Amino acid sequence: MSTTQPNTPGNPTVPLNSTPGRWLMTAVILPSAMAFIDATALNVVLPSLQKNLNATGADLFWILNAYLLVLAALILVGGSLGDLLGRKKIFMTGIFIFILSSAACGLAPSVTYLIVFRIIQGVGGALMIPGSLSLLSSLINENERGKAIGTWSAITTVVTIGGPVIGGALADAGLWRYIFFINIPIGLIALIILLRKVNESRSDSTGRNIDFPGAITIALGLAALTFGFLRIPALGFNHWQIYLTLSLGIILLIAFIILEKKSPHPMMPLHLFSNPSFSGANLLTFFLYAGLGAGMLFLSLDMVQAQGYSQLQSGLTFLPFTLMMIFIARPAGSLADKFGSRLLLTIGPATAGLGLLLLSFVGSTNGAHDYWTTFFPGILLFGLGMSFTVAPLTTTVMRSVSDQFSGTASGVNNAVSRVGGVFANAIFGALAVLIFSSNLQKSLPANIESRPALLQQAANLGNAAPPSSLSPQIQALAKQSYHTAFISTCQTLLLIAAILAFLGAAMAILFIHKPAPQPTKSS
Repeated sequence: MSTTQPNTPGNPTVPLNSTPGRWLMTAVILPSAMAFIDATALNVVLPSLQKNLNATGADLFWILNAYLLVLAALILVGGSLGDLLGRKKIFMTGIFIFILSSAACGLAPSVTYLIVFRIIQGVGGALMIPGSLSLLSSLINENERGKAIGTWSAITTVVTIGGPVIGGALADAGLWRYIFFINIPIGLIALIILLRKVNESRSDSTGRNIDFPGAITIALGLAALTFGFLRIPALGFNHWQIYLTLSLGIILLIAFIILEKKSPHPMMPLHLFSNPSFSGANLLTFFLYAGLGAGMLFLSLDMVQAQGYSQLQSGLTFLPFTLMMIFIARPAGSLADKFGSRLLLTIGPATAGLGLLLLSFVGSTNGAHDYWTTFFPGILLFGLGMSFTVAPLTTTVMRSVSDQFSGTASGVNNAVSRVGGVFANAIFGALAVLIFSSNLQKSLPANIESRPALLQQAANLGNAAPPSSLSPQIQALAKQSYHTAFISTCQTLLLIAAILAFLGAAMAILFIHKPAPQPTKSS
């Protein structure tokens, strides 16, 4: 039975299969799709982008994480603004900012400009992404919200996983900039539908103010933590800058919790976490999406940089994942409506973890010709697990809070998933360099010529290349060592990603039980 409270008279609901319901679904899915594609498509076009803009390895990580960092830091603000000022209004504002910054990214003449425009994209995404689910939860009939969220989850996840396919095709054609340009028509169509076909929705709470102290504290805390992790590969753990930024981030996050506890109008009401299902679902989200982000990134890098796949071939390997999301995610949402989410949220992450575990056993292959007997079984299980998980997980989060907090709940859960992705890129990036360095130490002969110079290439991971001044024999030996060490590194990181997915399943067992009584506090 749903625990969501009825909507207020100011937010009349509509049936999912009615004309207004279809317009609403279209209007919230299109912007979500263009936001999520930016989170995955860039992974497979990095070689083309790097060559075109003369970017360094460090630049590439900042291009990936500039958007995710700002999105994670501000997404709670976006959810709260929607609840207070109007979900449709804030949603449309985010879309407008997102399409303008996407055009700017596509025209960026240098890495620096691209990173700045990606930051602005993150601001637009933070205002846009929470609005999609909060509009669904407040405007779709209560008994159909699970199905609506399942449809949203299926399509947006298909686009997320399909992003590498699109990115790979564009990169191989020399058109990586069109990853950003395709957002423009999608965003404009969504704005027109919202303006003409979708009603406004806002929380029925009155007298609430925006929690600026909380917003600033959480944004700075997440930024400091992420910056610290991203700098570890360049500076190492034992550097004052790492100690300072990580310590500052932890202190600011603790301060955020204290502020939220004392604030009369908190942007993240801590009483929401008194519901075990809400807490458990967000812990599950963090672990699973950290594993998902790390798994997809290093699986793509392994295929392109070590296994000999083209960028398009690498993207196409996720097609089975995409097809399962199309056919399974929506029925999984309906099953969650009827029988509850706990079983699906246990089986799903565990199956995804098993898929990642199988992928961690794949060593050196003969390229795409070996795909069906090497990577395919693991990707199949990985996709099956995620297909069972995404809709019930989102439904559990949205049903564990009252309608007045739907935007906040959506913002919290989306923030948790983005934080998981950011930290996966940052922490796994640092781990990758450390593990790769250790593997190189073992694989390079102790007496090989210019050994220190060869070991310095560890920071480049799969792009490591021996200095051209070395003899052909030494270069060949070094290249083989890089190849072996990088594949071994990816195997280790995929194993860690599998453990994270299994931890997500454990969160469902420990915390998600029968629906808890709905909290009634408003602050």
